[in-house]
Amino acid sequence: MALENGLLLADVSHTRLHPKRHALSYKVYYLCFPTRLLEKIAGKIISLNRFNLFSFYSRDYGFKGQPGEDWVRNCLKERNILEADGDIILITMPRVLGYAFNPVSFWFCLDSERRPRAVMAEVNNTFGERHGYVCAHPDHRVIEKDDWLMSDKQFHVSPFLNVRGEYHFRFAYSEEKIGVWVDYYDNGQKVLMTSVVGKRQLLSDRQLLIYFLRYPLITLKIIALIHYHALRLILKGIRYNNKPAAPLEDIS
Repeated sequence: MALENGLLLADVSHTRLHPKRHALSYKVYYLCFPTRLLEKIAGKIISLNRFNLFSFYSRDYGFKGQPGEDWVRNCLKERNILEADGDIILITMPRVLGYAFNPVSFWFCLDSERRPRAVMAEVNNTFGERHGYVCAHPDHRVIEKDDWLMSDKQFHVSPFLNVRGEYHFRFAYSEEKIGVWVDYYDNGQKVLMTSVVGKRQLLSDRQLLIYFLRYPLITLKIIALIHYHALRLILKGIRYNNKPAAPLEDIS
């Protein structure tokens, strides 16, 4: 039986391999729900489009005024990925006390048999810019857990990495667990490995409150970790690159 509105408690890891090794890992919790059930995520401590202990604001997703689900559906249609005719499962951090910074949200686009046919990675940087990577096989076949999908890097995220090279994406999806692995290659050399691997749970006010107490102010922690590890990279002598212009296209 498919989980409906849920949570994903995940282990997140980043490992830089070159030119100097640097690693970090932490736990984080995400909302994980079919977009058709967005209206049903509201509870006593989580609200839709208004302030609460937890909240989800539709304006935080999508491009150029399009709601997130419409934007993803249009992207699929433009690329003729008609096989993704089932639910879209969004994995994203909620706002906590009104604040959130999502480095990346994932939209798993399923077929009628609940198998992933495409995944949209919606990436945000600390400069307020956003970019989407559509991950799918050229023939739109089911994305299996051992498949790697490649995309040229188009969007500035870290000032310690150039906007060149390519990403290698891998996804594992089931009703019990979800995993995402993203490796970054520059000039054929693997430079960075990242992963998000978690177990799905039912969404409830009680479980959200447990996570709030166990991992307090998690969204502030994320932005603090970004700046803390940026300082550590500078101290290690990693070159800082100025931000280039944003890409002309919103989607890769």
